[in-house]
Formats: sequence, structure tokens, C-alpha cells
Amino acid sequence: MLEWIRDRDHLRRAQQEHSDFLVLAFWGEFSSAAQRALAELEEFSREQDHVPVYVVDVEEVPGLHKEFAVERVPTVLALEKDKVTRSTEGVQSARFYAVHFAGAMASRARGTGAAGVRSVVVYSGPGCPACGQLKTYLRRHGVAFREVDISRDPHAAEKIARRSGQMAVPQTDINGRLVVGFDRATLDRLLGIQSKGVDS
Repeated sequence: MLEWIRDRDHLRRAQQEHSDFLVLAFWGEFSSAAQRALAELEEFSREQDHVPVYVVDVEEVPGLHKEFAVERVPTVLALEKDKVTRSTEGVQSARFYAVHFAGAMASRARGTGAAGVRSVVVYSGPGCPACGQLKTYLRRHGVAFREVDISRDPHAAEKIARRSGQMAVPQTDINGRLVVGFDRATLDRLLGIQSKGVDS
């Protein structure tokens, strides 16, 4: 969910609605870096649609950036209970925003199990028994994840093929690291799962 802030009242309502956590980006049409960052933020928002993302155009809502001590665009902040808890300046990738911001929200919500894991995406496909086993395994161990069916998303299929060199599913993206197949030992290590047996 990405929404443009219209005025200070709109931001105040957004902060009340999402008092626990929201992402606030400061943007300006005059900045080519801000244009590139906006494209990455839009991708981040599509992939992490549970994270509230708001964008302030510093020319449309003048002076608001000063209230958050923002000196340049693009700057992206995480607000928790109306306090800035994370910030980043310049152009970052959608993956960076997922790890840096969605991960902060997930670790607050989860509080247990896989606490250091910030972003887990499972790439799956139809007629894939290993995909089902993997998802069951993650759920059993309390690991939150987002699923992408590559048969319905050719862009995602191309992206993982470029990254891993394979079209096989499942593939699991953990904090930007791809695990091909249901490789339990690697998953356990990256997710901090302590398996107690073959069927864990």
C-alpha cells in the first residue's frame, strides 16, 4: 500500500491509523535520485503490501520535511509510536527496503522464532510437491513468508532465473539470499530453526 500525503492532517490521520509502524518517504520531482527511489519504493510496496507506505512530495507539502529533520530527498523513515526509529537516504533497492523496513515491522509483530529474519519469499509453482512440503515446514516453525507463484508471474520467474541460474521451484529468498529446492539444512541455518528430527 503506497499513498501520497496530501497535507499535515492527512499525515496525522495516517499516524493515528498506523501508530505502531509506518514507512514515510520524502520525495521531490526535481531530484532524479528521488525518481529512481520512488520506483523501488513502489515495487517494495507491491511486494510487502501489509506495510503502510506514505510518500510526501516536499514541494506539495512544504516544510513537513523539517519537522522530521529531513535535509535531502529521497529520505525514507520508519515511524513507530510517532518516533523515527530507522532512516535511510539516497536510492536503495526494493529488496533493501524490504529487509530494512518490512523486517522491522515483522520482527515487532512476531517477537518469537526466526527473530533475525526480515524477509522471506517462497517462489513456487503448480504440481510441485516440494513446494507444499517447504511451506508446511515454514508454517510449522512459525516463519512468516510471502508466496509468489511463478506460473502466474513471468516477471518473478525471470528474476529468480537470473539470480539463481535455475527455473526450478521451490526457491526461497531469505534476506536476499536464494535457497534452491527444499534444502532443509540451509533453511534451518538461515532461519535459525533448530530441527529435532527428519519430520521436524
